[in-house]
Amino acid sequence: MDIGGFGWAFGAAGIGAGLAAIGAGLGIGRLAGQAAEGIARQPEAAGAIRGITILTAAFIEGVALFAVVVCLLAILLGGGSLNTIAETLAKAAN
Repeated sequence: MDIGGFGWAFGAAGIGAGLAAIGAGLGIGRLAGQAAEGIARQPEAAGAIRGITILTAAFIEGVALFAVVVCLLAILLGGGSLNTIAETLAKAAN
């Protein structure tokens, strides 16, 4: 199946977006686990740990969103406009 000259852009963007989502999930999971462990060891510091955890999780999500936007730009700049992408995919589907 030939999807035109922007096949590499689709592939790279798909892999990049997937890695960004996986990385963000692993990072936030590890962050939450370590925060729970810290609160269990030192309950009086729960407020400070919770605040830092929320701030850090927001930064991780921001980086992941930025990565997904970069992947979307790779598709759009690598393949042209959304109309040309849709037309090429419609031709490939037939």
